[in-house]
Amino acid sequence: MVSADYLLALAVSCILLAVTVGLLQRRKATSRLPFPPGPKPRFLVGNLFDIPTASAWITYTEWGKQYGDVVHAQMLGKHVLILNSVKAATELLEKRALLYSDRPTIPMLSLIGWGFNFTFMSRTNKWRERRRLFHQHFRPDAAAAYRPVQLRKIQDLLRSLLSTPEDFAVHTKTLTAAIILDTIYGYNVKSMQDRFVHLTEEAVQRLCEVVLPGSSIVNTFPFLRYLPSWFPGCSFHKFARETSELVDEMQNAPFEFVRQNMRNGCAKPSVMRELLEQNDTHGGSVEREQVINDVAGLAYAAGADTAVFREVFRWGPILPLGIPHATSEDDIYEGYFIPKGTTVLSNIWAMGHDESKYSNPDEFNPERFLNSDGQLNTDDHILGFGFGRRVCVGRYAADATVWATIVSVLSTFNIAKPKDATGKEIEIELVYVEGLLR
Repeated sequence: MVSADYLLALAVSCILLAVTVGLLQRRKATSRLPFPPGPKPRFLVGNLFDIPTASAWITYTEWGKQYGDVVHAQMLGKHVLILNSVKAATELLEKRALLYSDRPTIPMLSLIGWGFNFTFMSRTNKWRERRRLFHQHFRPDAAAAYRPVQLRKIQDLLRSLLSTPEDFAVHTKTLTAAIILDTIYGYNVKSMQDRFVHLTEEAVQRLCEVVLPGSSIVNTFPFLRYLPSWFPGCSFHKFARETSELVDEMQNAPFEFVRQNMRNGCAKPSVMRELLEQNDTHGGSVEREQVINDVAGLAYAAGADTAVFREVFRWGPILPLGIPHATSEDDIYEGYFIPKGTTVLSNIWAMGHDESKYSNPDEFNPERFLNSDGQLNTDDHILGFGFGRRVCVGRYAADATVWATIVSVLSTFNIAKPKDATGKEIEIELVYVEGLLR
């Protein structure tokens, strides 16, 4: 459903832009191959009113059943490609990674202070420098050094679950933040109400609200960023200003925590301390220090058996649409034209719920990853970590944390539905938050 901001902006300030872009795109398209199939676009606005703002992965999955595993949509001349199968994602994001490894420009990111996040950066030298530094500390052999911290924090989780099992969701979120904060900053989270935990949770939640196509009007009409907040359709300025202040504190408060402890000679071993000591040894570059802060800030925010582990990622992917890719050049796929600058979404949800591969896909069934002899099968690709050259750099540490947590919880507790005052089981209602993350 499109918000009132969109309607106001369309009516008051954007019709001329829409007409210009629409006519240019229509004229260019006449001499090209057809776009991939998808919902029929309306004159000028394209599929603006078709792009879902809630549970988009479900709508895109239905589109896949109707139009095929590669679906095309457009909004005011901006193209969106939805990949609903592993085959399509592999063919484009893996085998043609040179063309499909860019990121779309998302104006709201810089407005809310998340511009430092190299996950969303285009493939520039700035991106390469940050990714290289991140990989240095989270590659497989380096990630193994963090196991003691992971296991220690998982033990804290088990104690918390034993004490207040009804707060399991909060305990799980605290675990993730506690591992990252200890690893990156040497900071020990002592309670669920910890200030740093709250900062990252709120900042990440706000980020997830504005990333996907159609989620924020300024992403569709970038020029609105230059108009005052009282202008029709520009209420996003207030949200952006508040979020930017929050993100600034999220990124800099733990950084200053480490810096101050280093001055006092009491900083615990951590990734941040090691990087800052290396920087100080080589002249103390302010620019290099900013790179270190950016990389640490990203890690801070990212933050039973193997069959259960695989099924968790398949059944309920935390990133149902992945992180958007973008094409850096025009391309042709199976006779269809894909323009340069197209936003490409990998529908992880659809891939994990492919009925031709997973029978009864809505059912949680770890046995689907076992052979008849009880041994693991070869289906070991965790789709949620992404594809191609933009695959998640921190996947090894994340993989180890999730696996160890599942094993520890299942070996320690019996898990069952809660009961009401009469002893009757309370049925579980699956409800997810909207946005980039579920």
